[in-house]
Amino acid sequence: MSQSNPVPGNGDDASRGFWSSRLAFILAATGSAVGLGNIWKFPYVTGENGGGAFVIVYLICIAVIGVPIMMAEVFLGRNGRHNPITSMRLVAERNLKSPAWRVSAVVGMLAAFIILSFYSVIGGWSASYVEHALVGDFAGGTADSINAIFSDLLASPIQLLIWHTVFMALVVLVVSRGLKGGLERVATILMPTLLVLLLVAVGYAMTTGHFGEAVSFLFKPDFSALTFNAVLIALGHAFFTLSLGMAVMMAYGSYLRRDISIGRTAISVAFMDTAVALLAGLAIFPVVFSFGLEASAGPGLIFQTLPLAFGNIPMGWLFGTLFFILLLFAAWTSAISLLEPVVEWVEEKTSLARAGSTIVVGVLCWALGIASILSLNVWSDVTPLGMFERFEGKTIFDLLDFFTANVMLPLSGLLTALFVGWAVAKESLKLDLALDGTAFTLWYNAIRYVTPVAVLVVFAYNLLA
Repeated sequence: MSQSNPVPGNGDDASRGFWSSRLAFILAATGSAVGLGNIWKFPYVTGENGGGAFVIVYLICIAVIGVPIMMAEVFLGRNGRHNPITSMRLVAERNLKSPAWRVSAVVGMLAAFIILSFYSVIGGWSASYVEHALVGDFAGGTADSINAIFSDLLASPIQLLIWHTVFMALVVLVVSRGLKGGLERVATILMPTLLVLLLVAVGYAMTTGHFGEAVSFLFKPDFSALTFNAVLIALGHAFFTLSLGMAVMMAYGSYLRRDISIGRTAISVAFMDTAVALLAGLAIFPVVFSFGLEASAGPGLIFQTLPLAFGNIPMGWLFGTLFFILLLFAAWTSAISLLEPVVEWVEEKTSLARAGSTIVVGVLCWALGIASILSLNVWSDVTPLGMFERFEGKTIFDLLDFFTANVMLPLSGLLTALFVGWAVAKESLKLDLALDGTAFTLWYNAIRYVTPVAVLVVFAYNLLA
């Protein structure tokens, strides 16, 4: 990659590479946003917090937090045309501001690296369940036998390590091939495939006799269930679901041509991310309701409840296999985006080429993931911060999840919003975002005033709840 600093106003540094089209960027960014949380978390929190009423609030939160910060992150990446840390430094220097603002990207990249270390472990569960479904391990299963499969997996460091290694190898393989041969090619194949699999799953769900019940569960407004806590959940999920605060959109934005509208692109990604989450609910809940199972089971819904249903329906092995392939693809596309920012930085700051940078970062991340694996079994009684009441009983896995989700991501997102809203020249933003007068005014006021306050509320709630 080119090591030369981009010159403002001179267009794009073509030697660095571009997404081949706006659609390619949208598919890649949507792949980053669509992850395990979309498949299980969003549908059940929607049903538990007012259905359609929660969806309305969530969409407002996407508009207030998600889209403004995504636009800000893509702007920084495209304007800097380097890894996230360097991009933020360059944009700060051009605006005569302190390069210390790059701490936002440092925090985001570190969070992405840590998240990937344990996300890969969970991605490995998905890969393992593809095999279980394919060979018919769920067939005729009882609650006890299905639970035993999951318990045996978590209790075995060797099994977890094997699947963690397989999953991380898939991620490294893609990222090592660079923009066109890796990130873009996989996004343009996996995302359409994921959507097709999801639509097939929804089609099957319509035959269960409980599709109407699922539609009511997800979309019927129940404003009596819409508590203040539900609004805060919507705020938090709107922020985290779009891969914000992880420097991912800065990294992806660094490959975006200047003639592509950042605003329209960000809205398209937010729309597709939300559509996938709702389709996942329409695919999952008819099956859950047809067996009278618990709809708000969280991660257990995927790895314990659904396998029980798949094991007791006609052609269950086939639909179970398709579902867990869908889950694996969602995890894979998200994991690829988490690795990219750090690999970009290593590639630009060292003499290592793309393949070498990816292998080094991937191996380090894989090694950190071993701590999460062991915390599920051998180290399950190791609680490093157990002397504090707030962290009593929290394993290494729990702590990594807590600090990334509740401290690092909102901190990075808040600093990004403040930097773009208050430190970057307004005329520079107008020129680069190419929004019309009203749209720019709405976005500018959101990124300066509304978004930082909303993120602060989520930040405080997550730390104090």
